[in-house]
Amino acid sequence: MSKGISRRAAIGAGTAAVAAVAGATGGAVPASARPGVSLLGPQRIAETYRAQKTKARGIWHSHIAAVDSAGALKTVVEDDADFVIHGYSVQKLFVAMAVLDKVDRGQLSLGQKLDMQASIILGGSGIYHLHGVWGDDLTIANFLTAMLLVSDNTSVRMCGRVVPALEINEILAAKGFTHTRVEPVANPNRFFLGVTTPRETHDLLWRLANKTLLSPASCDFMLRVTRWVNGYHDGVRRNMSSVERSRIATKYGAETDDLGGARHEAGIMFGSDGAPVLTYAMFAEGLGDTGNFGATHPAVEAHAKLGRVMFDTIGETTNPLARARQTVKPYRPESR
Repeated sequence: MSKGISRRAAIGAGTAAVAAVAGATGGAVPASARPGVSLLGPQRIAETYRAQKTKARGIWHSHIAAVDSAGALKTVVEDDADFVIHGYSVQKLFVAMAVLDKVDRGQLSLGQKLDMQASIILGGSGIYHLHGVWGDDLTIANFLTAMLLVSDNTSVRMCGRVVPALEINEILAAKGFTHTRVEPVANPNRFFLGVTTPRETHDLLWRLANKTLLSPASCDFMLRVTRWVNGYHDGVRRNMSSVERSRIATKYGAETDDLGGARHEAGIMFGSDGAPVLTYAMFAEGLGDTGNFGATHPAVEAHAKLGRVMFDTIGETTNPLARARQTVKPYRPESR
């Protein structure tokens, strides 16, 4: 969603080196025979990240982590991970979390309906603005699905009708997020998507995957939607089969601001047993090719190359010590 105002002055600016988990140089056990990723995997991810960041240019702020052989999550890439940045549509993960938090507390229900008024329609990404006529009664589950799967902008306004901006920020604070906030405006039910950090986005993803962020049912809802094969494919999931794509929950964000182009992507990769094994939160700003929101944008191409390397690294990894697992039904086309 476009902010329409000047970008907030960056907080915590500075350059941090990419930090890779040390990897052994020989005698590694195949990933399929151990709970964590192979020892050389983190090193390869870090090297690929450095190379792709250099090639795409711009200013990057990222956090990537993967489980080790003991099932513990270890940092693989830490590149200015506490930088406070406009998250653009990646922020929709936090907005969905706030709505589902109220569902968990019994203040809302996924089956609750709201009318979609013509005055609330917002263009850009999504599907509702394409209808041309409005007035439908939509369930909360309906517009949350549209927001998470196809990044629908009108859905953000629908969320604001059930969780006002100040309440969203209160929920974010209560969940332990220090920097992640939406930006309130005069209308209490409207807001700009606001700011986050790579580390706090990683924290949301890991807690979501381990089903401690929300109730297990609400976590399953978010993961089921963000892992579905009709979602975003230009970046991390581009060079993958449908089965491989279904093992990745991802959310993309893009915008043009006063620094240039911004292209972000954050998500979770799951092992062959449904256990979470890798998270990524990659935010890049100050990029060129600002009008290109497709797969050929240099940063998006970088995401695609990194995605393939990250997925090949986890391979058939399993994690018997995982706190939670999540699976999705195999995709089957239904033409009848």
